[in-house]
Amino acid sequence: MDTLDGDYDLLVIGGGINGVGVARDAAGRGIRVALCDRGDLGGATSMASSKLIHGGLRYLEQRQWRLVRESLAEREVLMRIAPHLVRPLRFVLPHAPGLRPKWMIRAGLWLYDRLGGVSTLPQSRAVNLRKPPFQDDLDARFASGFSYSDCRVDDARLVVVNALSAHTLGARIFPRTACVRLTATESGWRADLESSAGQCGIVSAKAVVNAAGPWVEQLLREIAGLNVRTQVRLVKGSHIVVPRRIAGDHAYILQNQDRRIVFLLPFERKFTLIGTTEVALAQPPAAMEVSDEEVRYLCEAANRYLRIPVQPGDVVWRYAGVRALHDDGKASPSEVTRDYVLQLDHARHGAPILSVFGGKITTYRRLAEHALEKLSPVLQIAGRPWTATAPLPGAATGHFDYVEFLKSMLTRCAALPTGLVEGIVRRHGSSAIDLIGDAQSIHDLGIHFGAGLTAREVDYFIDREWARTAEDVLWRRSKVGLHLSDAERAAVGDYVRRRVAA
Repeated sequence: MDTLDGDYDLLVIGGGINGVGVARDAAGRGIRVALCDRGDLGGATSMASSKLIHGGLRYLEQRQWRLVRESLAEREVLMRIAPHLVRPLRFVLPHAPGLRPKWMIRAGLWLYDRLGGVSTLPQSRAVNLRKPPFQDDLDARFASGFSYSDCRVDDARLVVVNALSAHTLGARIFPRTACVRLTATESGWRADLESSAGQCGIVSAKAVVNAAGPWVEQLLREIAGLNVRTQVRLVKGSHIVVPRRIAGDHAYILQNQDRRIVFLLPFERKFTLIGTTEVALAQPPAAMEVSDEEVRYLCEAANRYLRIPVQPGDVVWRYAGVRALHDDGKASPSEVTRDYVLQLDHARHGAPILSVFGGKITTYRRLAEHALEKLSPVLQIAGRPWTATAPLPGAATGHFDYVEFLKSMLTRCAALPTGLVEGIVRRHGSSAIDLIGDAQSIHDLGIHFGAGLTAREVDYFIDREWARTAEDVLWRRSKVGLHLSDAERAAVGDYVRRRVAA
């Protein structure tokens, strides 16, 4: 096991999307970086998103122009640098009489098409909901609507590939390692680290980035001992997954009576993802649980539109995450800005700590650039921003065409099950070549646990992607857990435990 001790320029605390984004950008500029997280990479808020890369259509109503503009521009960037994980998705917004009028929706979509600059995605248009491919999805009361473009993302894997890139560039990545104490020194910070395996170490760093998400305030006060003013608003968002209710490969954005919106998203081929709720919290819960009340809320919101209703008993998976939003004084959790705020504080001796409030997965890369701008005087950063054009692991180099690559892999691996190859390519992109290697049959990939998950891929997750538990493998490095029986999931757990202990 690698020692936790070390001397660095920057310590990033928090292995969610914002933390790994900062670590990757900094490492690529020659900064000595260490990152720690008390859990798995992307194991909290970042794996519990709506799994979208989007501008945020509803934010136009709140006049958050900057956030929407930056998000739409980033949507284009992420499609270029991670096309295997960020893929276009067509959204349909049914018109519901008595809610937002058609003229308002049409005007908002016109602006949405243009606010982010040049887009490679199709523009919005009116649609007839009583014609294919929509007529079997919705109740016959809904006759017309509008469609527009955004993207879906595998959120947990986006975290992992950013961590992989940071690691390749020299960053030290320490999952399951908590920072239990921060002490200001004349040269910056001393951090006491403890791993879940009981290993202890001391890290020194010129600066700290506090990307602890829901625990951002707790880290400042209890770990760093700073009595600083923070404006954090904790909002829990929950999602449910049910058997597929959408005939085509499109999504729905549904207006609700409380003026919130709920997404119905195609998910893992056989399912529909429904979310999200927004529940204000006073502090992070000990466990991220979805309440029965939230399940009922999401089912009722969907059932106002669906032809075939969903019931709480249909739910096959539920998950929740807590967002640490910057409190802008809005009364409703739905109206609190999703824009990010970076707060730079100094402890004794002037030791700098930069805390991240708010943000969304779409804008993580720009957040990282802005974080390094704020830290530039301390770290004397010489390199310029670079991540907008550098492909993430799995996107090979140059102009990577995911669709063409998938076709080529299906031809190259014709002896393997089609679903297995598709799953590996969807998760790993061009790295699938390395993973599959010279396998000529499924037996060459070791134990087949089901749903295309083999021992070779599980080993890959463990050896190269920091996976240590069955949950890491089944719900973060992949979503194969949705497709397996209880017995098959238990078999994966047994294998992972033996493999990690070896």
